[in-house]
Amino acid sequence: MEVRVRYAPSPTGLQHIGGVRTALFNYFFARANEGKFILRVEDTDRERYSDESLQDLYDTLEWLGIKWDEGPVVGGDYGPYIQSERFDLYKQYAEKLVDEGKAYYCYCTPRRLEALREQQQQEKSKQQGYDRHCRNLTTEQRKAYEDEGIKPVIRLKVPSEGKTTFHDVLMGDISRKNKDVSPDPVLLKSDGFPTYHLANVIDDHMMGITHIMRAQEWIPSGPLHIILYEAFGWQPPLYCHLPMVMGKDGQKLSKRHGSTAVREFREKGYLPDALMNYVSMVGWSYDGQREFFSKEELEQLFTLEKINKAPGIFDYKKLDWFNGQYIRQKGDEELLGLLLPYMEKAGFVTLPLQEHAKRDMLALTVVSKERLKVLSDIVDLSRFLFETPTYEDVNLFAAKKVDLATATLALERAYAKLKEGFDTGKEQEEIEEEIASLAVELDIKVNGVFMPLRVALTGSTVSLPLFDSIKLLGQEETYKRIETALDVLKREV
Repeated sequence: MEVRVRYAPSPTGLQHIGGVRTALFNYFFARANEGKFILRVEDTDRERYSDESLQDLYDTLEWLGIKWDEGPVVGGDYGPYIQSERFDLYKQYAEKLVDEGKAYYCYCTPRRLEALREQQQQEKSKQQGYDRHCRNLTTEQRKAYEDEGIKPVIRLKVPSEGKTTFHDVLMGDISRKNKDVSPDPVLLKSDGFPTYHLANVIDDHMMGITHIMRAQEWIPSGPLHIILYEAFGWQPPLYCHLPMVMGKDGQKLSKRHGSTAVREFREKGYLPDALMNYVSMVGWSYDGQREFFSKEELEQLFTLEKINKAPGIFDYKKLDWFNGQYIRQKGDEELLGLLLPYMEKAGFVTLPLQEHAKRDMLALTVVSKERLKVLSDIVDLSRFLFETPTYEDVNLFAAKKVDLATATLALERAYAKLKEGFDTGKEQEEIEEEIASLAVELDIKVNGVFMPLRVALTGSTVSLPLFDSIKLLGQEETYKRIETALDVLKREV
């Protein structure tokens, strides 16, 4: 039997980390088993649907290098793969269930349903939800409703006795009493739109889906879907409900933890290979030790058995570390190409670069590589090369436990050492040692000497290594900035 899995998002928002992990697990499982990965767009929620969300779905999978074997754009033998183009099919199968006595037409108005809901809440009734009012209507009663012009919905007849069980690869057998399943849920709305449950089951069957990997939040829907499969007389796929993606606080990952939309990670400068690798490790482990995998390796090694039952923790700092590792694997020329769009957006460069400018930017790339967590970090790291510091906050010159007067003196003496060292052709290491020795003379820590220099050159307390900054600026600009900084400081003290 050929493995056929699907990723079936609703285009009602941007692709987020949890959804993309589901897509990756399905994709890798298909590839590892020489099966098919199907993309299906479940767009029946027309109120929240947006073209932007649909395009974001396509863009995200393309950015990650995930190609679907069947689905929108590429086609396939089981299309159409967009649910709004399959409405006639859903109507046909819903009416089939009515004809077989497994579903029925319901004429209850929204007003009656709201009144029922309020009554149940007031009475604190154990039986919440629909009361099956229309389940056993006579032909005459149905005709009377239709004569009033009421357009019915179609509801599923859920058994009121017994229980329904389905097997999950990770969780084992999961059972639920039928009386606790949603009482006779709507399958087809009065406007002809299918509900999620009907469309989902029909599409999975008609598209030959063999395995369903989806988030554990869908477990409560499992028994209802099994009841639907049994009503149609179809064999259900094998289920594997994936562990939730949590923040480090143990709560479901959400915007309060930080970015969750893949587009935001992409814009910030995370590499697709790094994000794919890290997200695949959230809830899956090959051997408990190895962390780095290429897409091609995951396509070969992924198995359901190595998915963890416990929730996966999404650690933003760990992702930053992962991304930094991937950045440092890039060649200098390739990395420069990735950094330039961020520098252009900041107004630092105009593309395409002239040859001399490219040499300068390549030198910047080389010295920045070890300090980059995300590609956008290059903007703050290189700002000092394109914007002259204004020294508005003179307190930046003073390191911890160093007053402004001492910081000024440290900068003045460090400048003298620096200039004397360059003038006499001393090696960088020797100049650096002589500047560091000033800390003993001034009875301060070494950082108290280098901090004023760093701020004078870059306007920031965080920067590239001092002598790398000097090389990028050039000696003339370096001297000019230190002298300007000293003028500002002396006016303050």
